Amino acid sequence: MNERTAVLFDFGGVITTSPFEAFARLEAERGLPAGLIRRINATDPDGNAWALFERAEIDAAAFDTRFAEEARALGHALRGEDVLAVLVGDIRPGMVRALDRLVALRFRIGCITNNVPSGDGPGMARDPAKAALLADVLARFEVVVESSVEGVRKPDPLIYAIACERLGVAPETCVFLDDLGVNCKGAAGLGMAAIKVTGERQALGELEQVLGMESGSLS
Repeated sequence: MNERTAVLFDFGGVITTSPFEAFARLEAERGLPAGLIRRINATDPDGNAWALFERAEIDAAAFDTRFAEEARALGHALRGEDVLAVLVGDIRPGMVRALDRLVALRFRIGCITNNVPSGDGPGMARDPAKAALLADVLARFEVVVESSVEGVRKPDPLIYAIACERLGVAPETCVFLDDLGVNCKGAAGLGMAAIKVTGERQALGELEQVLGMESGSLS
């Protein structure tokens, strides 16, 4: 019998398309160096504008200003507001079907998301129609743990522990999926089986293997 009985998902980049794709389009449209936004966010990763905003230690106006200052320090002009405008990705239908399949098979499911206090709810959408679609997906999870609500963000071990406590499971019984390796490393450090997501098919295939399922069981 497989000991993994709970599956925890990141949201952006796993259930939805990666925000990095939108960042790349924005950089290309503005004539900015490829990877600039990720470079800004990787500088002082625990104390930069993005980190502060994900922990809700600053508001959107302060993020806009601070992010622009960080971009300017690297020689470029880019407002934080411009990044927030493209942040929310599109829902991956195959991942949503997998959520429903996991629930039908009696797996416990939860979401751990590094998000910001912007837009509507955990999905951060600004368009009402998209916000409703994201809310419908988020409602499938038994628990949704948000960095901007808890004041702690992945890969801090505390945020994974919060999710496990609220779900009533031990980390060793969980599988965790995230599109960032550093966040997967944080989960693995607590005993979770971690899957770094590079695409929908890859993620579901690896999840089936970890859960001891036949290929295609979650499709």
